[in-house]
Amino acid sequence: MQPSTARILILDDDADVAFAARMLLRRRHGEIIVLHEPAALPALLAQSTFDVVLLDLNFTPGRTDGAEGLAVLDLLRGQSRPPAVIALTAYADVPLAVEALKRGAGDFITKPWDNARLLAAVDTALARRAATPVAAAGSTLIGESAEMGAVRAMVAGVAPTEANVLILGENGVGKELVARAIHAASRRAGAAFLAVDMGALPEATFESELFGHRRGSFTDAKTDRDGRFQAARGGTLFLDEVGNMPLPNQAKLLAALERREVTPLGADRPQAVDVRIVSATNLDEASLFDPAVFRPDLLFRLNTIVIRVPPLRVRRGDIPGLLRHYLAHYEGHYGRPARSLAPAAQARLLEWHWPGNVRALRHACERAVILAAGAAYEFADFGLGTPDTVTPPPNAQALEDQTLGDLERGAIAAALAQAKGNISEAARRLGLSRAALYRKLEKHGL
Repeated sequence: MQPSTARILILDDDADVAFAARMLLRRRHGEIIVLHEPAALPALLAQSTFDVVLLDLNFTPGRTDGAEGLAVLDLLRGQSRPPAVIALTAYADVPLAVEALKRGAGDFITKPWDNARLLAAVDTALARRAATPVAAAGSTLIGESAEMGAVRAMVAGVAPTEANVLILGENGVGKELVARAIHAASRRAGAAFLAVDMGALPEATFESELFGHRRGSFTDAKTDRDGRFQAARGGTLFLDEVGNMPLPNQAKLLAALERREVTPLGADRPQAVDVRIVSATNLDEASLFDPAVFRPDLLFRLNTIVIRVPPLRVRRGDIPGLLRHYLAHYEGHYGRPARSLAPAAQARLLEWHWPGNVRALRHACERAVILAAGAAYEFADFGLGTPDTVTPPPNAQALEDQTLGDLERGAIAAALAQAKGNISEAARRLGLSRAALYRKLEKHGL
């Protein structure tokens, strides 16, 4: 397997733990940096950016309050493009890990970890970071169009309630940002917001991941472990890609939602759960209402309120503001001079179909900031090519003129179109993992 280009930082005072994590991750990811002392982090961040950080929560021998790790987390979340953070913790520190989730960590891994679990956590973190557009500030939803105004109005109306919300929309429109905006405006804003990619949870470990397990409940269960429902207690549990769950997993989730309780594997009695459920899918509504694809009783539980996030091509009035925001963001991030956008370039960008929606626009802006050399941004700086759709070359000479990157981009665009934007289905058609496809989407600005 070709290593990814992801940059990963391991920050742990235990040299043996850091070495083990580095040896495991270096088989699949390009650059792994190890630090043992938080004091060295600011200087490193001044020179480098990271996609994922594995963060221990205690560094000084004898300390167990996690204050050092939480301070590091605050520093990381203050970066202009924060990395995804996975907290590393001993079993006794699970309440501390939950506090880290409240402060912005995306996941936590208990030590000693299961190798497959750690690899999956890193892959999920990379995929989610690639898929989530940068917000203007916190959970701000960018866009002044009537369509986005309607989304904001729905968020404002539903956020103070406890109603379950189902967010629908194509890949890249910013469904997780909408979920975060709901959480930020809710009475649960001070508690954790925990996102789970439901389509990526294997059926064999589904219950353990969501509901937790007790020591000895299966071969690798060396300690008790809380599941995602317990970790998000008091807060919001965001169930992303619910449409990609196998039907048996849908039945298990339905039981937990109906009873408002979960039973960890190996436990004698259920535990009440206190979470608000916000879910999302890029399935089209015809598929969502097909009982062979999605259980109607589970849909009934999830869709008390439905928010439809429109694709960028139907809210073109938001494109100028999004361009200004992301160009300014990346100019600051990379220390590049501020440039204007050439009128002809803006006109073409307004006409672009944007099959990858806001995420594709963000990646195009990042590329433009990095590569632009003129006084103003030109359309060519955004790396979008022409035309919107890639068609098979009519003859051998045309094929020779195609680069490998062009062919790969065309194959991915075709698979996405055939799968109607469903990432899992497109990945299956291409023979890729979801995480690998997300990285290629980012690479090609789709």
